[in-house]
This record gives sequence, C-alpha cells and structure tokens, in this order.
Amino acid sequence: MFRSRAKEEKAPSADGAPVTLTKQTRDPQAKKGRPTPKRNEAQSQRRSVANTSLTRKDAAKRQREERRAAMERQRQALAGGDERFLPARDKGPVRKFARDFIDSRFNVAEFFLPMAVVILVLSMVRVGSLQSIALLLWLVVIVLIVLDSFLTSFRLRKQLTARFPDQNRRGAVAYALMRSLQMRRLRLPKPQVKRGERP
Repeated sequence: MFRSRAKEEKAPSADGAPVTLTKQTRDPQAKKGRPTPKRNEAQSQRRSVANTSLTRKDAAKRQREERRAAMERQRQALAGGDERFLPARDKGPVRKFARDFIDSRFNVAEFFLPMAVVILVLSMVRVGSLQSIALLLWLVVIVLIVLDSFLTSFRLRKQLTARFPDQNRRGAVAYALMRSLQMRRLRLPKPQVKRGERP
C-alpha cells in the first residue's frame, strides 16, 4: 500500500520478461574450456599463490641452482663443442673457424710452458755454460714465438677475410693467438679437428 509507484511498475515488467533459453553453441573463439571457479576456491588459490611466493633465501637458492645448471651446460658445451651453450666469446662461425685454424697446425707458442720449465731448470744449475745455454734458448724461444704468431695472424686474417667478408671479424685473430699459447690438451672448447686437417 505504501509502496512507491516506480517499484510497482518495474516489478511486473521484470516478472513478465520472457526468459530466453537459447540452445546456441558458444563461439569457439571465446571458449573457456573450464567451469568458472567459486569465490572461495578462487580465494584459496590466490592465497596458495601468495604463500608460495619465494622468500629471499629461497630465491637465492633457486638462483644458485639455475646458475649451477647453466655452468654445467656450459662446461659440457666446452668439452663437446655444442655451439648453443658456449660462452659469448666462443660463439659464432668466425670464432669456430679461428679455433679450428689454430688446432689444425703445430704452434711454437703451445710448447712455451714445457720449454720455459726446461730453461728454468737449466738456469738454476750452477754451471756457467749451462746458464748461458739457458739464456740463449730463452731468446730463441721468444723470437720463434713472435715470428710464428706474426705468420699465423697474417694467414688467419687473410682466410677470415676470404671466408667471412660480411661478418664481424673483430677480435678473432687475438682470440686465436691466445688459444695458440695454450697446450692442445688444455684448450677449451676442446679441439674438433686433428693436426694437419683443413678447417
């Protein structure tokens, strides 16, 4: 009796509204594929996600594990020559060619360490003639390494220019010379070509 006229007018129109039960299928583009979760389920999911947010200690632990896994992949790549996981300085066809060029030949510089040990032993012996021989040997070794490095860099630069004219060759010669200073069995990535084999 004391109801407002507006409510009385709206009520029958709402009750009398036709209910449309369409059997039209849902648009495949808009498919959800699962029922809408109830509010309490959604809230519990959100809480579980919030609770699983990592503490600083857990985050550091996970980061360490990821770093360890990445280092292990990198170590295996250095041993096997897998290009995907090599460090940035070793990646690319230019660096691979430089490595193969050095590994395919004998380099005077790779024998520097054993020769340095022999020269050091000779220089420690308190015999004048042996000490002078050690000094002479030291001089010869250094001259040979410089000459060999110069020839290697000249040949390598020429081949890199011929094979990779459009690619960035910067630092490849220095990279190869540093590799030539290491003994063959200690080189990383491991040599992929035999001595005398053309790269």
